Amino acid sequence: MIPIGDDNSDRRTTPFVTWMLIALNVVVFVFGQGLGTNEHATLAYATVPYEILTGKDVAQQVPIRDDYGRVVGEIDLQPTPIPVYLTLLTSMFMHGSIAHLLGNMLYLWIFGDNVEDKLGHLRYLFFYLGTGVVAGLSHVFSARMFGGNLLVPSLGASGAIAGVLGGYIVLFPRRRVRVIWLYQIIQVPALLSIGIWFIFQLVSGAGTLGAAGGGVAYAAHIGGFVIGAILVRMFVPKGASAAPGWA
Repeated sequence: MIPIGDDNSDRRTTPFVTWMLIALNVVVFVFGQGLGTNEHATLAYATVPYEILTGKDVAQQVPIRDDYGRVVGEIDLQPTPIPVYLTLLTSMFMHGSIAHLLGNMLYLWIFGDNVEDKLGHLRYLFFYLGTGVVAGLSHVFSARMFGGNLLVPSLGASGAIAGVLGGYIVLFPRRRVRVIWLYQIIQVPALLSIGIWFIFQLVSGAGTLGAAGGGVAYAAHIGGFVIGAILVRMFVPKGASAAPGWA
C-alpha cells in the first residue's frame, strides 16, 4: 500500500518548513554525498551507536558479518569532525541511495504539510527534529540491548518522518489518503494507511532483533512513530481548533 496523496482542501498555510526539509535532504544527498558516491562524508556524519554510547569517535574498518558469523563486507568508518552526539542530527539529512531518499521524501511531502499546518512552522520544525533525535536514540539503545553491531552506522530521515506519521495519525486519523493497492488507486483513512505501515515496522523489527549486520533501522521507525504520537498534542498551539478531517 503506497501513499501518493491526501486531502489538503482545508490546509490554511503554505508548508514552507516541509519544503525546506525536502530541499535540504536533496541538496545534502546530491552535493554533500555526491549522489551516494562520497562514502567519506557519509560515514563521517552518520550515527554510530558505539560513539553515542561512549562519546568516543571511532575511525577504523568494521567487518560486516551475516547471521552465521561470516564476513560479507566491511565499512571504513571516518573521523567525525563534529561532536559525535551531533550526528543524531546530521544523519537524519543523509541517505544511502536515491531510492532511500525518494521513498522518505514521498512520505514527508504527503504527510508533513498537514502536520505543519496544524502545529505552525516553528513548532513543526522542533517536532520534526526532536522526534528524529529520539528515533536515532531508539536505534542506538535497541542495538545495545539486543546485541546488534554497535559499529554499524545509521542514517536517513526515516525516524523523523516516522514521528510525523505518528503525529498525523493522532491529529488526522480519518483523513482520506490516496494509495496504490493491487494496481489500483483507492482512498483509505489515515488510520488504516499509516497503521499498516506501523504494523509492518513492528513485525519486521521483531524479525531483525540481534542481527549482526546492517539493514533497515526499524527501531528508529518505531521509536520515532511512538514519540510523535505521544507528544504531538503538546506542540499544537493553545486555542487551536479541533483537528481538521476528524469527521
